[in-house]
Amino acid sequence: MAGVSKCLKYSMFIFNLLFWVCGCIILGVSIWLRVSKDAQKDFGLQLASSGLFSSIDLLIAVGSIIMVLGFLGCCGAMKESKCMLLLFFIGLFLILALQVTAGVLGVVYKPKVEKEINSTLNGLLPLTSQSPTFQSTLQTFEKQQKCCGLINGYVDWGSNDISSCSCPMTATPDLCTTTPSGISVYKQTCAAVSVEFFENHMVIAIGIAFGLVFVEIIGLAFSMTLFCQIQSK
Repeated sequence: MAGVSKCLKYSMFIFNLLFWVCGCIILGVSIWLRVSKDAQKDFGLQLASSGLFSSIDLLIAVGSIIMVLGFLGCCGAMKESKCMLLLFFIGLFLILALQVTAGVLGVVYKPKVEKEINSTLNGLLPLTSQSPTFQSTLQTFEKQQKCCGLINGYVDWGSNDISSCSCPMTATPDLCTTTPSGISVYKQTCAAVSVEFFENHMVIAIGIAFGLVFVEIIGLAFSMTLFCQIQSK
């Protein structure tokens, strides 16, 4: 009977060790973004809807699953366990199927991102009805991102002080607009900034998702080949 290829066995181990490390990184970064107020402030997540935090929770789950699969793959390869290798194959195949589905849906529904964000932000108007904490956070966001208001610009603030929207004289003219009272404020709305952020990161996410497909197919091939070799011993 044919033996198990040592090269394939250790290649499978190294592949899954890297897979496990990636899971640790995803899990660690996701938990950091979820619990760290400083990280949320740095990445502009404080104004994000609950949908974004749900995405971070999903990443925590994905990181955990990848860690488990990496462990199964490593142990399955070194111990030549058919059960572990089969569980690894099934788990990785399900992730691959979900990943491809999510990537396709991401491409299909990408144009709807702006509509969904505007719908969510519209529910926050008028801004004067929001809590002082929210208003303070939004004003900080406006200063950092050089935007004003959510959907309709400075009008969203009503009669409130809009000094956080103030556009300096040294700024590019295209960035500024003038209110009826003669105050120069940023022209771009914070909704537009949010849409740009989501669209840019969605493109990156889609690219990573499809890029990982090739790596996962290699993992599936390794595990099934090693499984067949162990079975034929």
